[in-house]
Amino acid sequence: MLPLSDIKFFAQGLVRPECVLATADGYFYTADFRGGVCKIGPDGNHQLILPKESNGCPELKPNGICLLENGDFLIAHLGDEIGGIYRLTQDGVVSPFITHTDGKPLPPSNFIYLDHQGRLWLTVSTRKIPRADAYRSDVSDGYIALIENGQATIVADNIGYTNEVYVTEDGAKLFVNATFTRETLSFDITADNQLINRKVVASYDKGIFPDGLTMDTEGYLWVTSIVSNTVLRVDPKTGLSQVILEDNDAAHLTWVEEAYKAHTMGRPHLDNVKSQVLQNISSLAFCGNNLSTLALGCLLGNSIGKIESNFSGVKPAHWNFDG
Repeated sequence: MLPLSDIKFFAQGLVRPECVLATADGYFYTADFRGGVCKIGPDGNHQLILPKESNGCPELKPNGICLLENGDFLIAHLGDEIGGIYRLTQDGVVSPFITHTDGKPLPPSNFIYLDHQGRLWLTVSTRKIPRADAYRSDVSDGYIALIENGQATIVADNIGYTNEVYVTEDGAKLFVNATFTRETLSFDITADNQLINRKVVASYDKGIFPDGLTMDTEGYLWVTSIVSNTVLRVDPKTGLSQVILEDNDAAHLTWVEEAYKAHTMGRPHLDNVKSQVLQNISSLAFCGNNLSTLALGCLLGNSIGKIESNFSGVKPAHWNFDG
């Protein structure tokens, strides 16, 4: 397990950097709850990119983000009641990208993901309003949608709080974290981009609520867990996991677990994490020359953590993009 003392923090002053992306040129990009995307240089200096005008768009609450080849960002809007995917240019022009799935307005939207085939996948954690009503093991109303030709179509439904997805480099398999049924699922992707053969590849015990998701070059999944402030390395063939990083308080986890089992878990159980240095790990990106450094985004943090590992990540689809 990596020592907490090895974590270095940079880019102070961020607001809820839930999702972090890294590129080959040493830049990082994070969602920022002030309403846009923060661009962070290799030296730690950062620039907050905000919409200059609303252009009829809501005041954005960015959760997941993705970087496009032309330098634009797509933002998953985590509104209180309505979501959507919005495009934000480098010079602050914002516009709607996707606002409906299957003809219905998008609920609060969690994540937007670009795969190596150029496909865009979005996730909605739950249809319940408020979302905290779905912090339960017996609620599975989240979904995955595929964006094609300006339309979003649901391709997998009835997931227990859908969070980040990851598509293998060959485009053949999709993994997704179901946070409050505490599972990582897999699907095979057909030639016409349908998701089939749903399987549970890993289930998690006390304190583990899977959120962020990526993969290393050996084919292991890397899963971040909110609440427990944990990074796991998961074998998708066996479901066995190895704790890579952990920063939590046993008594706090027991308190959360009791609420989870009683179906009374709510915002206080997510917003009052007990830890030493990390503030609710939600996202992980491999970075650096060998993609062996871990960059950590945290829901309750105001900076990005970095720590060296002995593993290398798969280059994401946006790795060579110039933001």
